[in-house]
Amino acid sequence: MPGRLRSRPSPAPTLRAERALLRQGHLLVAGMDEVGRGALAGPVSVGVAVVDAGTRTAPAGLRDSKLLAPEVREGLAPRLRRWAVAEAVGHASAGEVDSLGLTAALRLAGRRALAAAGVRPCVVVLDGSHDWLSTPRPRGTARREAWTVQTQVKADLRCAAVAAASVLAKTERDALMRALGVGEPRYGWAGNKGYSAPEHLAALRRHGPCHQHRRSWRLPTQDSGAVPPGAGEEPSPSGRMGAREPEHAGARRVEA
Repeated sequence: MPGRLRSRPSPAPTLRAERALLRQGHLLVAGMDEVGRGALAGPVSVGVAVVDAGTRTAPAGLRDSKLLAPEVREGLAPRLRRWAVAEAVGHASAGEVDSLGLTAALRLAGRRALAAAGVRPCVVVLDGSHDWLSTPRPRGTARREAWTVQTQVKADLRCAAVAAASVLAKTERDALMRALGVGEPRYGWAGNKGYSAPEHLAALRRHGPCHQHRRSWRLPTQDSGAVPPGAGEEPSPSGRMGAREPEHAGARRVEA
């Protein structure tokens, strides 16, 4: 239609930021990203992808996982595992989210991912402006982490290692939720991955929560339709909270 604006495809993330860190003398740089923050059920999952000075340009088609259709993410994941110097995904269960709180659970999942990767990066690049990976310490005390954390807004769009981490975390968590859904078919996790899709909310009101739900959250029940603020939502590439989109959303933003 005349006058109708067409959306431009998202530019591919690059290794520009990672290579700048490597030129500063860091031997290994890790990109890290999380998925499952806004889900009602299942774990929070954190992916890590490590690069070094010899790492080549990322596989074609890499984008932040929220911008890729499920079948594209699944096809990219094995290529990203071969591309990275080291990679892994760590999880913190729904019970750990309940007992530790969301931020501490993310920290635990991130540290599990780093341990599973089997290497010790000098720098970890996190998407966003908040360092949830480092242990909080009183102001003025020395940092005791084995790595330095660098936060970067929109790193999942700009940094290839962070985008790779997001795809790895997303595909592994999706597979985990499909497997969990076999034992708990009432909630439709194969389709909604634990987010607040209508069928999931309806099942919660009908059956109540199971052991995979985050009980510390104000889940909808037969007596109340309330959903915790931000549940079922993930940060959009702009950094704003956006409603979850269905799995068939194609190459547009899909549930993260």
